[in-house]
Amino acid sequence: MNSILIFLLSAFFFWPNPSNNPYVKIPNGIIIHLPPSSHGQPRQVRLQAVNDKIIHVSASPVNGFADRPSLILKEDFEYQASWEIEEGEGKVVLKTGAMDAEVSLETGQVVFKDKNGKILLREEDNGRSFRNVQFGEESTYHIQQHFKANDNEALYGLGQHQSGLINYRHRQVDLTQYNGVAVVPFMVSTNGYGILWDNYSITTFGDTRPVQPLSALNLYASEKAGPKGLKVIYASDRDHPEEGVENIENVIDYPFIPSLEKMPVFDMAKGIVTWSGFMDSEDAGNHTFKMVYSGYIKIWMDDELKIDTWRESWNPGFEEFQHELSENGKHKVKIEWIPESDQSFLSLKYLSPQTDEQAALFGFDSEAGDQLDYYFIHGEDMDEVISGYRTLTGKAQVMPKWAMGFWQSRERYKTQEELLETVRTFREKGIPLDNIVQDWSYWAEDQWGSHEFDKDRFPDPEEMIREVQEEHHARIMISVWPKYYEGIANYNDMKEKGMLYMQNIENQQRDWIGDGYTSTFYDAYNENARKEFWNQLNESLFSKGIDAWWLDATEPDIHSNASIVQRKSLMNPTALGVAEKYFNAYALMNAKGIYEGQRDAAPDQRVFILTRSAFAGIQRFGAATWSGDISSRFDEMERQIAGGLNFAMSGLPYWTTDIGGFFVEDKYDRPDPQGEALEEWRELNARWYQFGAFTPLFRAHGQYPYREVYHIAPEDHQAYKSILYYTKLRYRLMPYIYSLTGKVYHDDYTIMRALVMDFPEDENVKDIGNQYMFGPSLLINPVTAYKDRKKVLYLPKETGWYDLYHGKYTEGGQRIEVDAPYERMPIYVKAGSILPFGPEIQYSTEKVAEEIMVYVYEGQNGDFTLYEDENTNYNYEEGKYLKIPIRYDDQSGELTFGDKQGESFDGRLDNRTFQIVYVRKNHPRALDFEIVADHKIVYNGTTTTVRLR
Repeated sequence: MNSILIFLLSAFFFWPNPSNNPYVKIPNGIIIHLPPSSHGQPRQVRLQAVNDKIIHVSASPVNGFADRPSLILKEDFEYQASWEIEEGEGKVVLKTGAMDAEVSLETGQVVFKDKNGKILLREEDNGRSFRNVQFGEESTYHIQQHFKANDNEALYGLGQHQSGLINYRHRQVDLTQYNGVAVVPFMVSTNGYGILWDNYSITTFGDTRPVQPLSALNLYASEKAGPKGLKVIYASDRDHPEEGVENIENVIDYPFIPSLEKMPVFDMAKGIVTWSGFMDSEDAGNHTFKMVYSGYIKIWMDDELKIDTWRESWNPGFEEFQHELSENGKHKVKIEWIPESDQSFLSLKYLSPQTDEQAALFGFDSEAGDQLDYYFIHGEDMDEVISGYRTLTGKAQVMPKWAMGFWQSRERYKTQEELLETVRTFREKGIPLDNIVQDWSYWAEDQWGSHEFDKDRFPDPEEMIREVQEEHHARIMISVWPKYYEGIANYNDMKEKGMLYMQNIENQQRDWIGDGYTSTFYDAYNENARKEFWNQLNESLFSKGIDAWWLDATEPDIHSNASIVQRKSLMNPTALGVAEKYFNAYALMNAKGIYEGQRDAAPDQRVFILTRSAFAGIQRFGAATWSGDISSRFDEMERQIAGGLNFAMSGLPYWTTDIGGFFVEDKYDRPDPQGEALEEWRELNARWYQFGAFTPLFRAHGQYPYREVYHIAPEDHQAYKSILYYTKLRYRLMPYIYSLTGKVYHDDYTIMRALVMDFPEDENVKDIGNQYMFGPSLLINPVTAYKDRKKVLYLPKETGWYDLYHGKYTEGGQRIEVDAPYERMPIYVKAGSILPFGPEIQYSTEKVAEEIMVYVYEGQNGDFTLYEDENTNYNYEEGKYLKIPIRYDDQSGELTFGDKQGESFDGRLDNRTFQIVYVRKNHPRALDFEIVADHKIVYNGTTTTVRLR
């Protein structure tokens, strides 16, 4: 093995007969030496106490542990717990102030308990395994770890995925980086714990059984046929689906470019494929079908339409659905696929029903690693568990205030004048804006990786940046890829220094630009390559005034739609070892280089990174993530909600989507959409803006049609009015939103919150993935279907709720149907909320909030901390910020503004006015910024109390 092994030599640890002394204390925990067992079982298990609520578990198949720094953990990570050991019959217990970890001296099985003896998590008996694998010249292990789940336990996190699922209990999650999939190997449970899985390889979570091809089912071309396969017709004319190449097939598996060679010859761009027949299973029960697809796809089972969706041909998506199959009864099936392109993809596989024993387990199955490492994190609630994750991996920063405003982007502004005219138009029309985004191909066609503007289209980029910043008070973000065309100066320099992956060059694989250019990516695992990459960006872009970074294709997507085996070969070897071991962590290392480079070059300017992929720990590098190149459809919009919520529960607080979706169907594309298609396009954007205004980052982006609101609809149209309303409402809420960003850093808070985070005792919320809390107060209910004017939603129990717009009160704990007119999305305010609103502004720092309107909602005690700092620098890390604690006592009706907190800074406002609007159950108050307040408070930094009733 290439890893350095620390062997526990007798000079350091004396090992008598293990049966007499099977464990030994080390400075931060214990090592258990296990008796010989079957092949593939660990020889040693190590427990290290990080603090009272975090324990690091390691297991090794040899007598020693791999000595490698973790990429996931923060650089100043330390073990800081006090702990003690207690022996029991056949076990040893590592005890901290908050929990116990019992370890079997026979098997190494670990059981975690709280101080009341409640089992938080139990490893499965003999639930670990190690299997020798060879990748090139490097030997390592395929690793598995399974756990026993608790009854009614729900599992969340694991990054952002496109399945639309919120609760991963009894599900399988593929942790493989992909455009639209951002892997974070951290999960949280409703049982008071989380697990950070410290492994960078491709991993399967949950139900770790391998998916099966359709051929493992009994497939019949007709009801009377034998079990040979489904009838399939490959028709070259989609208007005549019955005329084409006929066959009997028992496998549908075309997920990558190489697999298309197996497909019968037909006109994919104009054709249609239809599979039909029947199926049954040897295992009766609910089967999970997992699909990779692009183009239009419909699937019927027993005449029930299970799937009806679309995806751009070159970027396949993921779907899964379940259907009950019986052992003896044949089930009718029909699959209709319109590929739309000569390069389109479809694969359909399945998982059989779990046995009771399998259903009681969940696990991690990783392709490569020298040893098994995970961190068990205990918390009284999910916020505390996520705080534990950030204790290990680093804090998320307070993002610059401008990042909390609106971002306008499109694919793409092709000239300097296009970009400037967009910003000018926003200001002329009074549409709030903080950030304009320059997408890719601002360079000359053959100069990808030069990071230089094409002088023909961008004659004076420094003047462009100056106008955006100084005349229009906006910021500019720019797209940067880790990609280099063969032969350009930056390529030659990095190649000479051994900083590039060379396999794609050796393959002479051409990309899609012009006649095609050969290219590759730099090795982000190489520290010197990261520095070189930053130096190039600094010289060409940052020194010219660029404010923020859009790091695209960071999976890394060296060659789109290559197979997983090919993708690994294209980044082999990395500077740290074989790609199989480090496949998922590229985005983390790429962001690390930019963050460290900019903080060194401009220590007083907050780094802001938007990256298409992510990994555990990336939040400490000033990084946010968007949900990738998704489709412009209502069903796709709905899937983003659950994806964003699980991403947030993975410990990464800053997330966004392409408002309106990235890819568009032909009905929306050039020429401009007409008639019903135009109205659907406008409504789709209006609904997506409504949702987007209440995500951590508010950003519009996509391919043609242009995404600026004045291109979506005229000013008198409902869509325009709605988009403008929610954009302005976002800016009115800036005191609330920026306070939440401060809470992210100071309290390890999560802004976009699944209902299970705030209402853990309400069993009804565990599987709700289309509603969420935005901060502590606002219940957001996006409308995700065309022409829907009603919305069925759930109001969590043990509190009351007020309609934001009218102030009407409704008791919680019930499902209700409410109006959802075109221009409004249903939003409810939790009883006890303290909701601050600022002045109307065109950009985030246009006005100092000298007067803040505070809506207070009767029904429960509440508190909120107003937060301010210097908006763009890191002085808050040194204590230079302002906090004003605000507390509402529902019994007395008193609202108290506490003493100001934090050190003084330039521009701090120590005196201000608060206008108080009191919303009561029997006295509704509409959201109205011209309303006459019930009370007025002049605050000078010391405790002030007002009685509201």
